[in-house]
Amino acid sequence: MYYPRLRDLREDADKTQKEIAALLGIDQSDYSKIESGKRYFTFEQCKRIAVALETSMDYLAGLTDEKKPYPRKQ
Repeated sequence: MYYPRLRDLREDADKTQKEIAALLGIDQSDYSKIESGKRYFTFEQCKRIAVALETSMDYLAGLTDEKKPYPRKQ
């Protein structure tokens, strides 16, 4: 599943759970549950995480092994 990918990407970006949680508008404890697979995130939250961690939603979902995001719209 995507949970280890999410943690690894966040750590590679030198971001804390608290920083990502603030970006999503949720508590750090709720974000921790997302990383551990005990809670799911919404489509909009997934999109925000992908942008913040410079990856694609497909990578977060485990649909591709390519971390690099697709070219974004201007």
